[in-house]
Amino acid sequence: MANRHQEHDYVPAMGRDRLLPLYDPFTWLLGVPRIHRRLVELAAVEPGHRVLEIGCGTGNLVLRAQRMHPDAELVGVDPDPLALARARRKAERAGRPVRFDQGKAGELPYPDESMDRVLSAFMFHHLDDAEKRRALAEIRRVLRPGGQLHLVDIAGHHHGPFGHRMQRNEYLRDNAGDGIPERMRGAGLTDVRTGERGRLRTTFYRASR
Repeated sequence: MANRHQEHDYVPAMGRDRLLPLYDPFTWLLGVPRIHRRLVELAAVEPGHRVLEIGCGTGNLVLRAQRMHPDAELVGVDPDPLALARARRKAERAGRPVRFDQGKAGELPYPDESMDRVLSAFMFHHLDDAEKRRALAEIRRVLRPGGQLHLVDIAGHHHGPFGHRMQRNEYLRDNAGDGIPERMRGAGLTDVRTGERGRLRTTFYRASR
């Protein structure tokens, strides 16, 4: 991914570091908080569960999950130190005991079988095919038997102008059709399901270990 962005080997939340302050208001205007809430609802987190969000950015999803499930242990991981700094400040101001770690989805800094749920929102389409496969393999590794991945992203069967755009962009194209479920199965995940479709051309997915 280094060729995608000259400053980093990952994609910052708004594409460039200097635009990071715009990230939260931008996602709020797009209605992303409602999508986050729905993803957490679908994850069916239980008391005592250890829940990891990969690509947590400024922490909005994982902090919402902690508010909805204060009896669970919440962890967010992201490669961007600037976004993580903002996430930690938010958690501290809100008094939310969420842990934030620096790391990549394809190299998760957690032991085998250490998570009950893994969440991912609007991160997957930033990865190329090899990174998608590495990330899913790592997710399977850290999930406990019976654990689940809940993922939402720009994906699915879309037509018209946006569908043409997906075909032109290799990262979005990888998400089209059955691209995500096929990669989940290829990583050894089971009970793969394609769920609701909604705002922002989003599709919800679920898979289990």
